[in-house]
Amino acid sequence: MKTEKIMLTLLFGVSSIYAQTDQLSTSIHQFVVTDIDGNPFHFNSLKGKKVMVVNTASKCGLTSQYKKLQSLYDKYGKNNFVIVAFPSNNFMWQEPGSNIDIKAFCEKNYGVSFPVMEKIKVKGRSKHPVYAFLTDANKNGVKGSSVTWNFQKYLIDEEGKLVDVISPRTQPDDPKIIDWIKS
Repeated sequence: MKTEKIMLTLLFGVSSIYAQTDQLSTSIHQFVVTDIDGNPFHFNSLKGKKVMVVNTASKCGLTSQYKKLQSLYDKYGKNNFVIVAFPSNNFMWQEPGSNIDIKAFCEKNYGVSFPVMEKIKVKGRSKHPVYAFLTDANKNGVKGSSVTWNFQKYLIDEEGKLVDVISPRTQPDDPKIIDWIKS
């Protein structure tokens, strides 16, 4: 009888650890990345917040979306919503600058105050681990996708789970996005 209790306790403990590990592996909260200033940025600091992850570029026809992203952040950033931008030079070399150049461009032209990370790759064999997670259904537990252009948006819920992938051409203030933030 005592051995059975020990075995059940051990089995429960192992399955509990597995459940926590499994939950973490399908959550963006597992990642620590580097921000545009070279500092660590812990996604687990965003627990309880809705997150929009977006790949950006300074010399793209969609670059003006920075203005609407900043407006969205100004309006909803106090309501457990955050935007995390990842500059990338993957599409027709539209983000050629250094991190210093990118930061200056974002601040000067759009007053960007939401978190901007260091420049990364969002596709290909050397794709950043965050984008490997976002684009692979086996990693995010929801759906697979590919980053098709600059300003593709990934919506993440309060538990760090992928909710939806939004086309680059869809504006940040699209009703679908606003409804999701407010819900």
